[in-house]
Amino acid sequence: MSKTTDKIQSIGDTMVDIFHYLALFIIGGTIVWSAIYEYLHIMDAGHAKLKDILLLFIYLELGAMVGIYFKTHRLPVQFLIYIAITALSRHLVIDVQKVASDFHLYLLLSISASIVILSLSVMVLTYTGRKYGRPEDDVLDQNNTH
Repeated sequence: MSKTTDKIQSIGDTMVDIFHYLALFIIGGTIVWSAIYEYLHIMDAGHAKLKDILLLFIYLELGAMVGIYFKTHRLPVQFLIYIAITALSRHLVIDVQKVASDFHLYLLLSISASIVILSLSVMVLTYTGRKYGRPEDDVLDQNNTH
């Protein structure tokens, strides 16, 4: 490649990095702000309900996901699945009680089946990642050798 192309590529890489860091700070700040807001509502109520605790766990998982992405430049798919499992569990425990009784069984079964499928997908991702590696690991290895 020519010097001009290398310089343009370098400027583009820098702009993408700046965008990623700025977006991560905005997302991270939004997560912290939302978690503090919810926590203050819990404190105002004088006690935490199960739905509040599960919501705080969702914020924790979101924050951990942003932290991991910030450090590794990889989006951990498992954390997205953990968030989905926690959200479905929260829905199962809290919101299903308000559903009409004739639809109740199907909703319970579908949410439970979804949690099982998501749990199995985490197992598959973990197993295949350990056994065969991850594509992003190859990219990191190439960057470290240059």
